[in-house]
Amino acid sequence: MPNIQSARKELRKAKKRAALNKMRSDSFKDAIKKALKSPTADTIKAAQKALDKAAKTGVIKKNTAARRLSRLMKKLVVKK
Repeated sequence: MPNIQSARKELRKAKKRAALNKMRSDSFKDAIKKALKSPTADTIKAAQKALDKAAKTGVIKKNTAARRLSRLMKKLVVKK
């Protein structure tokens, strides 16, 4: 446990950031699963939005989001 006040504050900030990152990460993973389970226009759009938001906020890199979206679209085209 940090003793210095600024270190305590940094610890609090780190916990908040980790929680937000986990929430966004879980969000795009769930959206991808829903899109694969029932590929409707709404679920696909939600998955794309969640991936873009995760990339924008730095949870995942831009190219990673693009790659995941590309692979998702590939799977959905094959399913139909």
